[in-house]
Amino acid sequence: MAWDQILHQIFLTLTPYMVLVCLIGTSLGILWGAMPGLSTTMAMALLIGLSAGMSQHVAIMFMLGVYTGSVFGGAISAVLINIPGTPDAVPTMMEGHPLALKGEGGLALGTAIAASFLGNWVGILILIAFIPVILTLALEFRSWEMFLLAMWGIAICGSMSSGELPLKGWISGWMGLLIAFVGLDSIHGAPRFTFGSLILEDGISYIPILIGLFGLTEILRVLPQKEPYVIPQEVGRVVPPFSMLWKYTRSSVRSGLIGTVIGAIPGAGANVASFVAYDVGKRRASPEERAKWGKGSYEGIVCAEVANNANIGGSMLPTLTLGIPGNAAAAAILAALELKNVVVGPMIQIEHPGLIYFIYFGLIIANFLMYGMAIALVGPCVKLFSLPRSLLMPLIIPLCVMGAFAVNLNYIDVYVMFGAGIVGYVLHRFGFPLAPMVLAVILGPLADENLRRALLTFEDKGLLFVLSRPIGTILILIVLYTFYDGIFRRGKEPKK
Repeated sequence: MAWDQILHQIFLTLTPYMVLVCLIGTSLGILWGAMPGLSTTMAMALLIGLSAGMSQHVAIMFMLGVYTGSVFGGAISAVLINIPGTPDAVPTMMEGHPLALKGEGGLALGTAIAASFLGNWVGILILIAFIPVILTLALEFRSWEMFLLAMWGIAICGSMSSGELPLKGWISGWMGLLIAFVGLDSIHGAPRFTFGSLILEDGISYIPILIGLFGLTEILRVLPQKEPYVIPQEVGRVVPPFSMLWKYTRSSVRSGLIGTVIGAIPGAGANVASFVAYDVGKRRASPEERAKWGKGSYEGIVCAEVANNANIGGSMLPTLTLGIPGNAAAAAILAALELKNVVVGPMIQIEHPGLIYFIYFGLIIANFLMYGMAIALVGPCVKLFSLPRSLLMPLIIPLCVMGAFAVNLNYIDVYVMFGAGIVGYVLHRFGFPLAPMVLAVILGPLADENLRRALLTFEDKGLLFVLSRPIGTILILIVLYTFYDGIFRRGKEPKK
């Protein structure tokens, strides 16, 4: 049975139409990620509207292509013009742009492409190898455990907010929970925070929130800036020699494992993975190689790009098995699946037989297409940056509007998107991270419904019965430690 499902999904992903759709998604992802100031999450949030009219498998193939392509795309602008297209491309920028100034920009980009290809393979193989184990464990989760898991996702997202205070991440997460609670109570049907409005009784869709926070906020933040672009005239050789890549095999494997593990932690995105792998790689490098770091190190590019691409497979682990997105980009994959009435979680293989194999092979095909298209699009991307920012950013506003409107085909979501963008801009100005809010909006209904169901189950059974559930008790300790670790780190931060 299983082999029949696997073969069927392989042939399905290899049909010319599926490959073409994935190619389009991958190309759009690379182009989007290469645009300075944009992000993988923003690309996923905006392009998800295009998948609304597609069939289930076509939409999944398209979004997997966008995800895979956009993660790499940030390296193009990072190397060529010293502006990371995505946050996780910052380490790549630190090492790649000095190489571009030396006339080795093409080779730096080629190294990033090859490292991204390898990183995707590491993440995919670990995803395939460990997802059955996690699925078996996930079947032991009940309402109480799912509530604690959702709370852990929100807690760790706040405490791991890169460059921000953990408290600000938690505050952002609690604001997201308040938004998630708007609408009718899922258990008793009682209205909450609706203020008598019938429109709000349906709740607030998290897709317009996603688009507003990561799309419109970015426009409001970047548009006033007047920094001119500096585009190199020549990028030189693109494809790196095999001997160079073989030299950094150990760094690649280590960074791939780091990226996958961090990706599997809810809330820890590719930016965390790339910085951690970059830091570990620098400390483990030989003295001769370490002297090049910060001045143009190919090993630094390999560490960062392998980690942030391996993060894709890692982020899909909790997304597919538990229904908890590993990061905001995986949340967009989750949204695309839910738009097609696919409820991910422990029962996905039972309710949608073979779909998980389709996702495996979709990631593999997207990886091959990313490698080919990345090499082909390097030249056109250089010309794309000749557009002035004052022209480029306003062109994104209609995409934001169309993406929000396409979800439910109503203007309320457009207003929600604009409101979220303004709120996101204000929060950004005050140093509040936006990712915790997005994940809380997504995890809020999961936490709310499962907590209420668990309270009904535990009624009249007492505290000892709650603590008698081993997985739940472990999760309680993990959540408490997450908050403790965040508070402890806050106290250790040097005062400015």
